[in-house]
Amino acid sequence: MIDLAGKVLRANFLHAPVCGQIAALPDGLVEIDATGTISAVIPAEAPEHAVLIARAYGEGRLVTLPQSQWVVPGLVDLHVHAPQYPQLGLALDVPLEIWLQHYTFPLEARYADLDFAHKAYAALVADLLANGTTTALYFATVHQEATRLLIDLCLQLGQRALVGKVAMDHPDACPDYYRDASPDDAVAGTRALIDYVRTHPGNGAGRVLPVITPRFIPACTDAALAGLGQLAAECGCHVQSHVSESNWEHGHVLERHGMTDTQSLDRFGLVTRRTVLAHGTLLTETDMGLLAARGSGVAHCPVSNAYFGDGVFPLRQALEKGVHVGLGTDISGGPTASVLETARMAIAASRMLEAGTDPARPAAERGRPESRIGFETAFYLATAGGGEALDLPIGKFEPGFKFDALRIDPEAPDGTMRLFDEAGATEIAQKLIYTASRPNIATVWVDGKAVRP
Repeated sequence: MIDLAGKVLRANFLHAPVCGQIAALPDGLVEIDATGTISAVIPAEAPEHAVLIARAYGEGRLVTLPQSQWVVPGLVDLHVHAPQYPQLGLALDVPLEIWLQHYTFPLEARYADLDFAHKAYAALVADLLANGTTTALYFATVHQEATRLLIDLCLQLGQRALVGKVAMDHPDACPDYYRDASPDDAVAGTRALIDYVRTHPGNGAGRVLPVITPRFIPACTDAALAGLGQLAAECGCHVQSHVSESNWEHGHVLERHGMTDTQSLDRFGLVTRRTVLAHGTLLTETDMGLLAARGSGVAHCPVSNAYFGDGVFPLRQALEKGVHVGLGTDISGGPTASVLETARMAIAASRMLEAGTDPARPAAERGRPESRIGFETAFYLATAGGGEALDLPIGKFEPGFKFDALRIDPEAPDGTMRLFDEAGATEIAQKLIYTASRPNIATVWVDGKAVRP
């Protein structure tokens, strides 16, 4: 593995710095400082290209990759239920509320056992890195020690992560064996985890960040939501939750609070520039306007939405309204740990929304016009879009951004991405989004450090 902090990388680079646009730097140079931050990006045609090559070579800082390979930004997963990894691919045939009570809550309760937690979390973080996920936004459990263990593992294995201890205290929605004892307990536990992350001796670079994490409104009392909102104002932390995910969940909030999830979370101070809300299949136009005004993000989870969302998230409409959107696998509501597979489903779901799904209806009445996205937008959502939603300098090859990146090898023996006569950035990007898989990811860098060979 080649660490790149303090080095100059000569390679073919591909990224999507603007939604809907692909940019390539064939035979480009990216200079990375000692902290893993990009200090310069030099295209092949620039006069200083040859100068930097000569200087870096003389200083022993030049790393050159084969011309057959490409470097792309690391993938960003905006919605991962870390404790649910052991049930990935299981229990997907029941409604959301049954899935939670009969399968998910019993599994998450097992994380009181730190041996079990270590086995599951270590496998998850390693597997996500191997899949190219350099940044993950994690829901953990209510357990303080197990959540701290997840933080330790992210630091140990080198993944950029945002981790939240789940707050869930409502006795009507949460089982006796798995919930916070009170609203004060939910807030105090969240505060304790924030302190743990911010004072962690191995986290001086701030690669792991704390997240205030009300599970969703049905699982939280109003007192807990109010306390967490006050904490968000006090600490400026990221916030994550679920929003308008299914008919059941969306309807619960309308009945209980007389308003939508987005409006309710906002009145508690939980919709901020650093908020990411998952799913949103039933968001209203007013909700989208509110999210855009606050600068908040949506974790679009097209795979899990097909199982539990009761609808297709109107992605293009949200983007046109100025909402920050990235992708989420929603492990394990979605049966995949791959952001690339999620990107493919995002494209497919948008086309199904546009065309409609009921063949008994006339074509003109079947779908929502102008809803589809292309591979360019999917590439953006998987990288820079996720970074924008998190308000973090990741997902682009630009000065000041973190060098979180993947080396893509189309010639990997067991890979599924194959190049023949393709030469342009558009063709390469299409092949990457539609066909690349884990074997094609030859190296994973976070902060310029190689964390996977």
